[in-house]
Amino acid sequence: MTCSMWPKIPALVAAAVLLAGCGPKETPVEAPARPVRAAPTTPATASAPQQPAQLQELTKGNAQQDWPAFRGPNADGMATFTGINKAWTQRAPRRLWRFGLGDKGYAGPSVAQGMVFIIDHKGDKDIVRALNLQTGKAVWQYAYADTSSHNYGFARATPTYSEGRLYTLSRLGLLHCLEASSGRMIWSRNLVSEFGGKRPQWDYAASPLVDGSKLIVCPGGQTGIAALDKTSGQTLWTGGVGGLAGYATPVLATLNGRKQYVVFAGQALYGADADSGRTLWQTPWKTNYDVNAATPIVAEGYVFVTSGYSVGCGLFEIVSSRAKPVWANKDLQSHFNSPIYCGGYLYGIGDPGNLVCINPSGGAVIWRQSGFEKGGLVYVDGTLIAMDGKGGDVVMVAANASSYQELGRFRPLGGQSWTAPIAAQGKLLIRNTQTLACFDLM
Repeated sequence: MTCSMWPKIPALVAAAVLLAGCGPKETPVEAPARPVRAAPTTPATASAPQQPAQLQELTKGNAQQDWPAFRGPNADGMATFTGINKAWTQRAPRRLWRFGLGDKGYAGPSVAQGMVFIIDHKGDKDIVRALNLQTGKAVWQYAYADTSSHNYGFARATPTYSEGRLYTLSRLGLLHCLEASSGRMIWSRNLVSEFGGKRPQWDYAASPLVDGSKLIVCPGGQTGIAALDKTSGQTLWTGGVGGLAGYATPVLATLNGRKQYVVFAGQALYGADADSGRTLWQTPWKTNYDVNAATPIVAEGYVFVTSGYSVGCGLFEIVSSRAKPVWANKDLQSHFNSPIYCGGYLYGIGDPGNLVCINPSGGAVIWRQSGFEKGGLVYVDGTLIAMDGKGGDVVMVAANASSYQELGRFRPLGGQSWTAPIAAQGKLLIRNTQTLACFDLM
């Protein structure tokens, strides 16, 4: 299914951005101990790592069906394959494997080279794991220092794969480039000590973003955003709006003919020039506890954002150096999971647990369905596969703006399941706080 672009927006209606109202849904947790020192930077090899012969079998298949980074192959939460089983009431997806995790948290997986990559934790170390996509068996692991004190789990970011390399970011700001086939460390940086970064209260969560030869990260503090050479790890430029880092992964976009990165920081939304990091536009967006975590949706000159803590959502038109409010309401309050834009409509899960369909032309809710708590969702072959964040149900819903149409559900793991599911190579990967599991979607 090909999804249309952003619909034509009618005449602008003056609307002030709705700021925080009610109190938080959770009690804040004290931040962990100070960051540990990163491993020294190691020079990178000049060419992409070579793939060992024993892994050649793993890489067979269509790479376009991989999920190489947060939000998938096109950074929009949408899988590219079709032909899945949609008769879940007659035949639920078959479990292929499960793998126990020790991080008690929410880091998401990525898929490339026939492997599943995820950041786990044991004792006082994070462990980057590579698992065989077909069997769930361990291929390699790489450990680095963290702490033994969790803060709603440990690592939050999704590993990012690009051209034989894997980029990971820890909650404390340790950035690693690893050889994807073996786990060998190529280089590392520290967002706090090297960039003057300021960790948010619930630690770094934004996944590294690859843009061509650049790797984009958001340290916060003195450096709102930084571009590194993805091969060597050397700094290319720094810029953006300083202050507290947000939790959302930046978005590559072209607005007003300018290539830029849209950043949802701790207290602001802004665009940073892709060549220099210079701030092109910005607007305040304040949330209780500075939790801006859901990825912005960008299309046709407009940016949509949503936050929890009774803040809600809003649409901005980016005109020259200004973010002009179009509308704002509280109908989608996404605490951290990102919405999906498809077929001219927005679909998202937000407090108090509603899956909603919104018309972005004016912000009107087309339909809403309760029962999803803080779960996430993924688009696959004309459907939305959504998690019930509290009970762990996996629900297939038609990606249809006319009404809520549930096609089936099953409960594969149960328990708190806040991490958004992903889909790659005809498979569905989900996790709760204890287990990562893979299911056949075909």
